[in-house]
Amino acid sequence: MPRPEIGVIIPARNEQDSIAHVLCDIPAGLSARVVVVNNRSSDRTAEIARAHGAVVLDEGRPGYGRVMLTGLDYFARHPVDVVVFLDGDYSDYPAEMGRLVQPIVEDGYDLVLSTRLNPLLDKESLGPHVIYGNKLVVFLMNLLSGSRYTDLGPFRAIRYDALRKLDMRDLNYGWTVEMQAKAWRQRLKVLELPMRYRKRIGQSKISGTIKGTVLAGSKMIYTALRLCRRPRRR
Repeated sequence: MPRPEIGVIIPARNEQDSIAHVLCDIPAGLSARVVVVNNRSSDRTAEIARAHGAVVLDEGRPGYGRVMLTGLDYFARHPVDVVVFLDGDYSDYPAEMGRLVQPIVEDGYDLVLSTRLNPLLDKESLGPHVIYGNKLVVFLMNLLSGSRYTDLGPFRAIRYDALRKLDMRDLNYGWTVEMQAKAWRQRLKVLELPMRYRKRIGQSKISGTIKGTVLAGSKMIYTALRLCRRPRRR
């Protein structure tokens, strides 16, 4: 693949303290088209994102997956070669985006996933409930399907034509599980890369509350059980 056109989708809700850091750390050399999907923010998230050159889309309906699909609708109208998904809380390291994209460009991978747990580089970055919840869901995925994932990290890059084949549909917490389960079923060429991860700026809307943690964990387990039992494409 020659120099790829890269699209970046960043879900954001009340991330005014972090979004500028995220956008400024995206490597300028990638020439990425960055879309921030503003999900019902009541602060200056959208204003700050626009000031830093991002395309801002407003999505008033709740749901992590729905926000991602809103971003994908934009790239259906403005095609790119590779799509990168990145959270807006500054827990990932946007400066390392090139590491995610490189295996797709140079080595023919379809999907490159960050793994925060293999190894866990910063013990303060994730609470025990997040670590063990992720491990449980991944264990179920691998047990049911034979896959070998180690994490459900949100920082990921995927070839756009491969992403379209996955026909992503989940509207909330099952998004990451759906992508990885379908990638295994579709026999995509997948790579996990150990990536640095840090404590987010502000409180998580999911793992920062008991209700969010329970709802997210339940949906992830349900999605893993539903999708990983299906046979792989021949």
